[in-house]
Amino acid sequence: MPRSVNAVASRARRKKLLKLTKGNFLARANVWTVAKNTYEKGLTYAYRDRKVKKRTFRGLWIQRINAGVRQYGLTYSEFMGKIAAKNIELNRKVLADLAMNQPKAFEAIVNAVK
Repeated sequence: MPRSVNAVASRARRKKLLKLTKGNFLARANVWTVAKNTYEKGLTYAYRDRKVKKRTFRGLWIQRINAGVRQYGLTYSEFMGKIAAKNIELNRKVLADLAMNQPKAFEAIVNAVK
């Protein structure tokens, strides 16, 4: 009995993965084993960096708040301590957005905290 390999499905599976690695450099885009490794590694990075993204943005928000409050003679840690003591429940994302895009509103918050 002849060997059955289902070349149509195998080729389709490879083509699908090679399409996903399009744009990679040299063999990473068109050599099957290298492309497969590149794709799997990329999925690993994507999973990891969805977590890292949250850390990165939190750091960015902290820097923006710090820059905003320094104009009023406070530091970030002093400001966050006072904002917690006054029970103002605005998160860092909102505070950073106010500091950048709504300076008057941010100034009002700083004055309420002082």
